[in-house]
Amino acid sequence: MTPEQINLVQSSWNQVKPISEQAAELFYGRLFELDPSLRPLFKGDMKEQGKKLMATLNLAVMSLTKLDEILPAVQELGRRHVKYGVPDESYKTVGEALLWTLQQGLGEGFTDEVKEAWTITYVTLSNVMLDAAHEDQPAPTTS
Repeated sequence: MTPEQINLVQSSWNQVKPISEQAAELFYGRLFELDPSLRPLFKGDMKEQGKKLMATLNLAVMSLTKLDEILPAVQELGRRHVKYGVPDESYKTVGEALLWTLQQGLGEGFTDEVKEAWTITYVTLSNVMLDAAHEDQPAPTTS
């Protein structure tokens, strides 16, 4: 990620933070619309889940200039997602729901450059999570 991309993600996030509760509702509504099979993975209070999501996103976004400091937490999140039964293919769906939510919240401020910066951010972090999720799994055998 370039410094400019980090700046775009952080400045656009600052515009979304004041509406974080609504953004969380939009995100989960879109996520379950895109893949209803993910709904049963969320057993608790969705308002609380939304707060956790926004807090996690805030920490990640504000730490983009010092990724090495948050990578252990991102890796642990990936490992926890395995325990929750989160399928690998859902990471793509989550990314789609996140970009859609940002587009709703930012309106015209969701430019192509902002979208690209968020896409790179999400892909980077989700790949770290997926790598960590698979590190304890045995390698597939070939016969």
